[in-house]
Amino acid sequence: MLSQTFSRAAAASPARRCVINEVMIAFTACDDFLEIIARPDRDIDLAGAALLIARDEYPDLDVDAYRSRLERMALEVAPRIDVARGNPFAAIDALKTYLFVEQRLRGNHEEYFDPRNSYLNDVIDRRRGIPITLSVVYLEVSARAGFPVEGVGFPGHFLVRHAAAGREILIDPFHRGEILLPEDCRRRLAAVHGGEVALEARFFETTGNRAILKRMLQNLKQVYLQAKDYARALRTVERLVALAPDDPHHAKDRAQANAGLTPYAPAAADLERYLALAPSAGHACQARKHIKSPRRLAATLN
Repeated sequence: MLSQTFSRAAAASPARRCVINEVMIAFTACDDFLEIIARPDRDIDLAGAALLIARDEYPDLDVDAYRSRLERMALEVAPRIDVARGNPFAAIDALKTYLFVEQRLRGNHEEYFDPRNSYLNDVIDRRRGIPITLSVVYLEVSARAGFPVEGVGFPGHFLVRHAAAGREILIDPFHRGEILLPEDCRRRLAAVHGGEVALEARFFETTGNRAILKRMLQNLKQVYLQAKDYARALRTVERLVALAPDDPHHAKDRAQANAGLTPYAPAAADLERYLALAPSAGHACQARKHIKSPRRLAATLN
């Protein structure tokens, strides 16, 4: 894949390279995302950070307006949760009725890989999303309404959980907020892996805010790389690098995106960083073969 990407990159026109450079300069401007993710995990404004990711696609997006919409939703459902105080199943049912019946939120089964499913503003506007973005809405509304839930990074299908008085209740926002039993989780896992897989305790570990943002961005990155939309893939990888600068996979993905956009020297630098961070990784031999190619291409452009 890397060799094909570099070959396509070599054919790009000088005009395209100029446009790409302008986009890169604009993207590197500072924004509030870096300030938010620098906080301790529990203090990260999850909705705010998710909306700033969306502002990469929608530069005029009003982050505060969407925060206000989440707060209004919480204010509307809070009295029902208060009535159900002490009965978590009744509170979960109140949230289910409000979010998935009255607000008509639903999983987008038909267009699962539509990038709009990963942008929080689109999820709120269109009332549809993928497991992790619908879970973010559920987390934000329930927390503001006084009913604490936490994210669960279940493999291939993000969930939320309410834990109180020694009881843990798993909830699936992608399937209209239904409560999951262990057998349901086993079926979800089998659907992802295409066969029976044993449930492990680590599949149900709590996922912090930073990890939720990372998973959202990874979904977007995969969508854009598959579509060969290297400009959007690159800006998404830049967000991932900000979250986890020492992750070698991000360096490799940034090299692929840079090569697709024809900034060959950055592509070579990212491949070198990938090799430094993961010298024995499966793609290391392939990267070593191609690392001279973008460097030679860069020399022809300078």
